[in-house]
This record gives sequence, structure tokens and C-alpha cells, in this order.
Amino acid sequence: MERIVGTVSRGLRAPIIKSGDCLEQIVTDTLLKASVQENFQIRDRDIVAVTESVVARAQGNYASTDAIARDICNKFGNDTIGVIFPILSRNRFSVCLRGIAKGARSGKIVLMLSYPSDEVGNHLIDIDLLDEKGINPWTDVLDEKQYRDLFGYYRHPFTGVDYVDYYKSLVKECGCECEVIFSNNPRSILDYTKSVLACDIHSRKRTRRILKESGAHKVYGLDDILTKPVDGSGYNETYGLLGSNMATEDSVKLFPRDCQQLVENIQKMIRDRTGKTVEVMIYGDGAFKDPVGKIWELADPVVSPGYTSGLEGTPNEVKLKYLADNNFADLHGDELKKAITGFIQNKSKNLVGQMESQGTTPRRLTDLIGSLCDLTSGSGDKGTPIIYIQGYFDNYSQDE
Repeated sequence: MERIVGTVSRGLRAPIIKSGDCLEQIVTDTLLKASVQENFQIRDRDIVAVTESVVARAQGNYASTDAIARDICNKFGNDTIGVIFPILSRNRFSVCLRGIAKGARSGKIVLMLSYPSDEVGNHLIDIDLLDEKGINPWTDVLDEKQYRDLFGYYRHPFTGVDYVDYYKSLVKECGCECEVIFSNNPRSILDYTKSVLACDIHSRKRTRRILKESGAHKVYGLDDILTKPVDGSGYNETYGLLGSNMATEDSVKLFPRDCQQLVENIQKMIRDRTGKTVEVMIYGDGAFKDPVGKIWELADPVVSPGYTSGLEGTPNEVKLKYLADNNFADLHGDELKKAITGFIQNKSKNLVGQMESQGTTPRRLTDLIGSLCDLTSGSGDKGTPIIYIQGYFDNYSQDE
């Protein structure tokens, strides 16, 4: 029978997951119930993915602003703290900033924002204004007055928030003085303080290296804060505050821990109950750009903090459109399908190399699948924190 349907991604509704719940059992039960209700068969090499949010919730991995403040105070003491390159997000950074301000025993924070946007695409200003005003964001350092004189007040197109005012007000609400500057050069902060908290995500290692080489006395990243419990708080030994989300106005849910053990347990439980070996992963933010807001997502330190071995590596694929337009350009219909099917089954290494040069981009399976999962589940009220994907590893040559 000729196969018509390829990859299918399903969002599975689960119970509201709370701290202490057995997530392995919930995921397995939800999948089996869905397969009966929707009349699909569980197959080897299907994929079940669970959002990092419910993993952290089941673990009870939360921390208060007081716990953040305690760790900040322990690390920075009485120093003025330079807080540099935070992303512009109420959900991701506002509670962290409250905790940082609470822990600033000196009573002062110098907040350095990158411009025209943060590293994940949230814009402080329209990039065209830089050219209009003759500003070079790679060399020019602006104070708050210069920034306002040049660009005025800019509200995020989705949230309606002026993040300069918003972040400054959060710091001041905690009884802390806040000086705001704008620069894309990590060294700029050293004119104000030698004690720095680097809040960038994907460029954090480079930022810290530059600061240390340039004479900073203390350099920490968000992944150095809450790497162990503080007064019984949650923690993440690898990522600290990176990947955290607002839980309440005074607490955050941290990125989950022990994800590798969890995915292997889920895989085993499903195999024990079905006889099938499915791949399992935990996913956070995917990577896809919004053309209006310009945000790239990617606010988590990694797309997948845990996945089973079958999801390691990059796709082993050939480019169908290259074959159709070049090697088999004179074929049509069933003859074309037969030729392409035969090529895929035999996979000539020589031609694969040529096709890669024509634009096939190697990306990690977990990054690709995590993006698919994030788009499927969304971040609102769908109630589908479990994603089940079938046919992802199938190709054009395979029929039912």
C-alpha cells in the first residue's frame, strides 16, 4: 500500500503535574491511553518528548528570590555588581533580577544592556534608528540619558513594556540604586565595577573569558548561581539560574535536574508495557524566529537536557529536490519515484557529499525535534506537555 502520511506530531493532554508526581508513570499512561483513543499503534523509533517545565515541577525544583539573594551576597559581598547582557523577558529574567538586587549588599547595580536587541532577538530599539542616528552598536557606549535623547521610549511590540524602565524599577523596588548603560562590549562594564554577573546564555563562556582577561576581579554567570541548594531551595548543578522561568512574583522554577535518568526510565517503562523501543527526550525552547517580534526563542541553555541514545547525532538524509532537479531531471511520475526510492535505499556516498554542498544543513536531531515539539505544545493553555512523534525517521522509500 502506498504511504501518504509522513511525520505526525501529536500533543498529548496530561493531568496537571505537581511536585512529587511520578512523571514516568504519567507519561507512559498518557501515551497508552492516547493510542487507544486515537487508534494509533506505538512503534519502534517513535519519539515521546516531555517539556522541561513539567519535569522541573514534578521535581519541585523551585527557588525564591531570597535564596537567589543569599547566593548573590555570598559571591559578591559588598561589591557594586555589574549585571550585563540579560535577556529582555518578564518571564525569564524579572524574578532573577529581583533576587540579584536583594542580594546586592553594596546597594548598587550597574545594569548593562546590549543593543539594539538582546541575544535572543528582543529589541530595545528599531535597528534602523542606529543608522539614522549614526550610532555604531559595536563601539559606542551610551548612558541612560544619551540613550533616551537618541531613541526616546520604545515599547516591546508584544508585551508593551519599556524594558529599560521596567528593569530599573525592579532594582529600585528592592532598595537598590540602578545605573543603566548600553554596550555590546563586555569590557565596558569594567569602567564601573570589577565585579560582574554575566547573564547572557549562549555567549556566556566568551563573555566571562573576555572579562577575566581584561582585569575583572570577580566574574560569575547565571549558571554559577544556585548550583547547590541554599536554605533548602531548588538548584541545578550544571545550569544554575539559566533556563529558569517565573513561578510567582517572588520565585522561579529552575531548569530540571537528572534528566538522563528520567528519559531512560520512561523508555524502559514503555518497552515493558508495549514491547516497543521508543526514543525519549526532555525539551525546552526550540529555535525559530518570529518575523514580527524578531525573537528567536532559545532562552534555555540547551534545547534538550536529556535524551535517549537513538536521538544522538544529525539526520542521515538526502536532498530530494536536488535529485529531482539534477540526477533524475528527465524522469516523471512512477519512473521518477522508483529512481529516487532506489537511490535512497542505496545511498551513494559520493552524491550525498555533493548534495550537502548544495545546502543540506547538518543540525542535531535533538535541536530539530525539540523545535518541532515546542511549536506543537506552545506555551499557553493547550495542556499538552507531552509530544508524541511518529514517522520522523522514515523516508520517501518506505511504504506501509
